[in-house]
Amino acid sequence: MRSTAGSTGRTGTVQPPERGGKVRRFSTAERMVHRATGWLMLLCLATAACLYLGPLAQLVGRRRLMVTVHEWSGILLPLPFLLGLLSPEFRADLRRLNRFAVYDKQWLRSARIRLMSPQARPAGKFNAGQKLYAGWIAGAVLVMMATGLLMWFMGLLPAVSRTSAIFVHDCLAWAITIVLIGHMRKAYEDPEARLGMRTGYVSRSWAARYHAHWLRHDAAKGETPDADKQ
Repeated sequence: MRSTAGSTGRTGTVQPPERGGKVRRFSTAERMVHRATGWLMLLCLATAACLYLGPLAQLVGRRRLMVTVHEWSGILLPLPFLLGLLSPEFRADLRRLNRFAVYDKQWLRSARIRLMSPQARPAGKFNAGQKLYAGWIAGAVLVMMATGLLMWFMGLLPAVSRTSAIFVHDCLAWAITIVLIGHMRKAYEDPEARLGMRTGYVSRSWAARYHAHWLRHDAAKGETPDADKQ
């Protein structure tokens, strides 16, 4: 029997909302938050490269402009997140990201011994790797903002030297660059995941293969957004 958005299957479980055979994964607000945050992050890294890599700095020039763009793109980085808090779907996904389930531990064990089958790596709407990435990048951004402000306004914490702030800021910038490259590589290897972030919808077969607990549990609780409202 073909299910429609909000329908109930033969077993009595609420079926995930669909549109043209696809399941809604992200709302418009969530996609805009991701897109704006991504562009601001790339702008921060690009201007940082123009400031700290000698050959690139000579090629681009206009150091004062690069400093200004770097500072303000860093300050604005949390803004998409804060605006996203107005969205119920965004807040619901934050709760998912902050909650580790038993199957997340299994996912991490399978990742550690490099078992690649989806059955060996069960996941909800977000797998354990995505949850760890989200937590790490959120903490890293806060530290980057704090050290950046200390470099900008040295009077904020007189006990912390500018040299210490620069050291932490620069080391963490390299770590963020490496992690972001890994994140983009994973996204490049999964066209369906990119489609979900671009359009908001993914195929039911992909969701069942890689995020089975999302379909089974979140949909049964009625937490998956209604496709008809998109």
